[in-house]
Amino acid sequence: MRVVQLGCGITGLVCVEHLSRNEAIDEIVLADFRTEPAQSLVSRLKSDKLSVAKVDAKDPKAVKRVLSGSDLLISSIPSELNTKVMEQALSVGTDYIDYSVAQEAIDDFDRVSKMCEDAGVTAVTGMGADPGISDIFARYAANKLDSAYEAHVRDGDNGSAEGHDFFSLWSPLDMMEEVTIPAAVFKDGKIMFLPPLHKKEIYDFPEPIGPLPVYNTTHEETYLMPKFIKGIRNADFKIALDDNFVEIANMIRKLGMHSLKPIDVKGVQIRPLDMVVALMPTPVDLIGKVKGSAGVVVEVLGEKGGRKAMVKVWTTLSHEKAYQLCGSNATGYLVGTGGAVGADMIVAGEIKGKGLFAPEMLPAEKYVARLSGKNLEVKEQLKYL
Repeated sequence: MRVVQLGCGITGLVCVEHLSRNEAIDEIVLADFRTEPAQSLVSRLKSDKLSVAKVDAKDPKAVKRVLSGSDLLISSIPSELNTKVMEQALSVGTDYIDYSVAQEAIDDFDRVSKMCEDAGVTAVTGMGADPGISDIFARYAANKLDSAYEAHVRDGDNGSAEGHDFFSLWSPLDMMEEVTIPAAVFKDGKIMFLPPLHKKEIYDFPEPIGPLPVYNTTHEETYLMPKFIKGIRNADFKIALDDNFVEIANMIRKLGMHSLKPIDVKGVQIRPLDMVVALMPTPVDLIGKVKGSAGVVVEVLGEKGGRKAMVKVWTTLSHEKAYQLCGSNATGYLVGTGGAVGADMIVAGEIKGKGLFAPEMLPAEKYVARLSGKNLEVKEQLKYL
């Protein structure tokens, strides 16, 4: 069993560390254009399963080359590259997992699934923390009810990094795009959009996180939960953002610095958002410097025994504990672990069939059991309304 981990930032490294302990996996290739973090992990783990390859994810030939003879590709690269990378996996018949859902898969899921099926590939998309763990929690909660009609995801983080006022603990490019575009909300059975960072509210996260300001942002769960959980008529995603981050994000948007359209700067073509991201620290740069806790909470409303009810499912982790476990932060640990559990399930044959799978399509109870075995305590609460 040969696995390729494409993208060896903070989430990819967590995933590799988990999979290095899977006895069914014989070889893991850590593939990235920037190889230093991967080399550091290989030196630390001292496992003969691991090797490092310098690969530019933007180069289809290079991706196809590293996939030769591989059984599974795990992609933890910026979401804008996932469609092309998946195409390379399909071309060589390699099973596939990513951490974020390409817009093409959201808009035309059945067609993309048929492509995967025709290629003989099992592909799981959006299998990180949120999306990923959050979607699994929504399915798990809905399974506890007789019927479900609402699903809400809340992402909370009270972390701070000394010396840094503006940072993201996962892909800065994806994060900055998320907070500067209109926010999708599924209301009364259809998608509608709110202005970016439109409405602030306080959500009381489970301890040790506590109450934090949250905002609607566009996220895959808003599309996936209604599509794959029968009966959902209202769904949304809100993320915790402090006032300083919101102020800077809004200013970037107002200046047009969130654009992905190249502009001419003294004869050089540059995407404005790429320049913003280049000025931000990478999540790997912040390893060991983050204090606080992060978590994912999902609330599903419906009926049970003829009464209105809500099932809440959540997990939290401190950044300090994540650093202790595998030299990461809690965000990286949650995302990377979400992907690792999905990979474990493919390797174990627990995801049946070929085609494209959203997290809601996986056996939620098996997933939660595996997640709990990777130092993430999953808690749940049934409340009658």
